[in-house]
Amino acid sequence: MIEPDRDASLDNLPRGPLPIRLVLGLVGVKVAIHLVTNLFDHYEFHRDEFLYFAMGEHFHLWRMDIPPAIAALSVAVRSILGDSLLAIRLVPAFFGAATVLLTLLIVWELGGRRFAFWLAGICVLLNPLLLRAGNLFQPVALDQFAWMLGFVALTRLQREDHPKWWALLGIGAGFGLLTKLTIGVFGLGVIIGLFITRRLSWLVVRGPWIALTTAILIGLPTIVGQVALDFPVSGYMADLQENQLSRMTLGGFLVGQLEMLGPASLLALAGIVFLLIHRSMRQFRVLGWTLAATVLLFILFQAKPYYLGPTYPLFLAAGAVSIGQIAHRRLKSTVQWTTLILVLGYGAILLPIGLPILPPSSMEAYAARLAGDGAVRTNRGEVERLPQDFADMLGWEAQVDAIAEVFHNLPAVDRERAVILASNYGEAGAVDFYGPERGLPKAVSFVGTYWLYGPGEKPGDVVVSIGFTEEEIEGFFAEVEAVKRLGHPYAVAEERDLTIYVARRPHRTLQEIWPELRGIN
Repeated sequence: MIEPDRDASLDNLPRGPLPIRLVLGLVGVKVAIHLVTNLFDHYEFHRDEFLYFAMGEHFHLWRMDIPPAIAALSVAVRSILGDSLLAIRLVPAFFGAATVLLTLLIVWELGGRRFAFWLAGICVLLNPLLLRAGNLFQPVALDQFAWMLGFVALTRLQREDHPKWWALLGIGAGFGLLTKLTIGVFGLGVIIGLFITRRLSWLVVRGPWIALTTAILIGLPTIVGQVALDFPVSGYMADLQENQLSRMTLGGFLVGQLEMLGPASLLALAGIVFLLIHRSMRQFRVLGWTLAATVLLFILFQAKPYYLGPTYPLFLAAGAVSIGQIAHRRLKSTVQWTTLILVLGYGAILLPIGLPILPPSSMEAYAARLAGDGAVRTNRGEVERLPQDFADMLGWEAQVDAIAEVFHNLPAVDRERAVILASNYGEAGAVDFYGPERGLPKAVSFVGTYWLYGPGEKPGDVVVSIGFTEEEIEGFFAEVEAVKRLGHPYAVAEERDLTIYVARRPHRTLQEIWPELRGIN
């Protein structure tokens, strides 16, 4: 492995001792933050979490439209620990803590000293995006871990070109493939980084092929699922592009980074510059170019700002190390402590944005004072009363209670054949989660992933619907009755004012119309 512009004297940059107690302490704080947060009862499960529970109940490793890791974890944690909020949220807390650990390992590999560990660790601990990821049972925390595992392997490869590190790179990419398809941007970024640093000679040796083979073998269920289901990701991406990504601009993407990083954005900028041009980092230049390529790729794809989140720990680790090496000796202590104080201050201010620790009314006032519309603007550009993730954790159990009341008030003959029809996966997933103990059948929905679960065996002679307008229901049934109105003042717009309808005399059975409904998101 030869790099023409390398100064051989800089190979194997000296590392100080790994401060194990400090590392374990910071990792432990990460776990504790999320354990304590989930003892609050201000909010319920998130709508996405209901979807992943449903995916676990319909688990098929080789036939999933969404990468199956989160569904498999749903099955495991619910089987072992149960359905409590605290039990479910242990999973993202664990992966968030593992991401902190990997961040600190990179600080060590880059030659950082004790203060760099403190600074990088606190930056990652207090970042609102990373906090929110560690608190929700979604693929996001898993994805961040996968990227960081790949970055650790890539960093180790700069010190030791050994097959085990190539295998670890493949494990990170493969696990990422089981988690979110955005791991493809990581792969492209690594290839571009290797090309720019003239290390494509690696491609003629076995190491890169070990990584590629490992990644494909581990991620094979995702690949097979996409092929078997005729690439549903293309439909999801088209819907995402039409409703969300089409509004993204370069300015919006960059402003989003500033909002999520705050003062640490300067540290992140210092980190990438440090990796790209500082003499001591020549050995790790591929990391800098991989980061630069990743940013450019996300900009090119009109990505939402938070898509860059999995790279934040590497940016911040490099930035923390850079202060100790590029600041003038007399100024170093001042720069370090100033940076740490600014990060702590910004993190403390935004803590309620990252974690659901304030009740809805307090959160509404706090967000309004803090950032105006910016903190409460949804993915679709709508302005809500709460940040979207918080609004998506409200009102679900009350919805199911209302549906149960309507369902059990039906005549006995109607209850036997009634179908609960939901307009989105949040409503359907909430029925599937809360419904069994209320005597409800599983919900039916033709939107997104739920379409794959089918219409069931009942033809839909009697339907209890949630989330549809009267006009939408009348398009399918001859008899429609509005029975109950409900909503939650802090929920997102589509869940804020709902009517439950009981519909009878369908124009066609659910089984007859189901094939025509595929692809609705």
